Amino acid sequence: MPVSPLSPLSLYTPDEMGRVDQLASHFMPVTELMEHAGRAVARAVRRFMRPCRVLVLCGPGNNGGDGFVAARFLVEAGWPVAVAAMVPPQVGSPAAEASARFDGVRVPFALAEVERADLVIDALFGAGLSRDLSGLPADLLRAARKIVAVDIPSGIDGATGQVCGYAPHAALTVTFCRFKPGHLLYPGRGFMGQLVLADIGMPEQALARVPAQTWRNAPGLWCLPEPGPESHKYTRGVVSVCAGATMPGAARLCAGGARAVGAGLVRLAAGEAAAAYRLGAPGLVVDEGPLETLLEDERRTVWVCGPGLTEGEVAQTLPMLLAAQKSVLADAGALSAAAGCPEKLKGVSVITPHIGEFTKVFGPPGRNPPEAVRTAAAELDAVVVLKGASTLIAAPDGRLAINDHASPALGTAGSGDTLSGVIAALLAAGMPVWDAACAGVWLHGEAGIQAGAWPIAEDLDRYLGPAREKATRLQHEYAQKCRGSLAGSNTLG
Repeated sequence: MPVSPLSPLSLYTPDEMGRVDQLASHFMPVTELMEHAGRAVARAVRRFMRPCRVLVLCGPGNNGGDGFVAARFLVEAGWPVAVAAMVPPQVGSPAAEASARFDGVRVPFALAEVERADLVIDALFGAGLSRDLSGLPADLLRAARKIVAVDIPSGIDGATGQVCGYAPHAALTVTFCRFKPGHLLYPGRGFMGQLVLADIGMPEQALARVPAQTWRNAPGLWCLPEPGPESHKYTRGVVSVCAGATMPGAARLCAGGARAVGAGLVRLAAGEAAAAYRLGAPGLVVDEGPLETLLEDERRTVWVCGPGLTEGEVAQTLPMLLAAQKSVLADAGALSAAAGCPEKLKGVSVITPHIGEFTKVFGPPGRNPPEAVRTAAAELDAVVVLKGASTLIAAPDGRLAINDHASPALGTAGSGDTLSGVIAALLAAGMPVWDAACAGVWLHGEAGIQAGAWPIAEDLDRYLGPAREKATRLQHEYAQKCRGSLAGSNTLG
């Protein structure tokens, strides 16, 4: 489904948000937005921190201007605040105006001032930093007892989450209007502390003219199909899984995930290895016929190839699936078989590598994983799901979702096989490929959260139904919120 340019799930890179800020100046003064941003920082500090000695470190740009405004509001609230400016703001700039309105204590930009403060507000660079953070600014942040970051901790790349030189670990980060990818991507995500998104009244017109290409993955970005009274197993979708002879557990986990999340029918194409699968779940159909015959069934459009397969088995099955023009999810063994040869995956609909598999197929993603995953998706003309602490889901047309809704408990053998089945079930139910991949990753993450601290892969199936129920409820709430916001307010944030 098309995503509204005003969606609160939109993520903006620093460059994109810079364009939004420029456009916003045509509709309202930049100083007014700066006033709202600084007030939001002060409000968050007062909410989450106890009164203490505060030092605000201000950089030369708008981030520093936000810092001057925050300092002024904290002084008005009775907090002991001093400001240390790295350099004076450019004359005539919005930051210079914010500086002029602050009539409180100003101190040198020096280590001794940081050592006297209980709390340092980092308003140096935010997401706009274009070089490594080093020298005196880094030394001052390194010496701080506790830090609140304005926009993003200085030194974190807002587009990629990478650390540029040095970056401090903030106790609290306050950002504005929309999150940036760097807020959600590791390692940067681990530097944010508590993350607050503040609505500063950004004009809708400015946001609408810079359509996002990146989103936070959540219900509302996609909509799960909801069975009706006349639904049956074939309308809910058939998932077929290629099953190997030596590692039956992976195919079973994949099939279990597909069944648990709502597939109408799941079939294992096991061929001569069918006997190894006969003692599986009673609702699972095991086929022993030749693959050529199974592919003739037009109802079986979605196939999973890879979990539990050797490279030799992939070489026998994947070309046949593609020749039959099936929708194929490739994982595990199918990715190993394509190491260094991504062209072997041409024609599949979606691949689900972890970082090691991605590196073997495409090379290391380097310091810009979002761009690397987008490039891989365009190269294959397929959706690429790079699994990790923040999973990336890229479409060939450049759309990217970042999933931060998951649990470290998913880092267990077989969890990825379950995910393959979940995504395949949503594909079989008729969801577009990117939507199905995004929804599957979120549902899998929610199941991991509900499963607790130490689940094994088999446990996840029990929580996929409740995860789907929660997602359906949230997508309805999201739709109602968006309709209400469009009808009665000037922002969806």
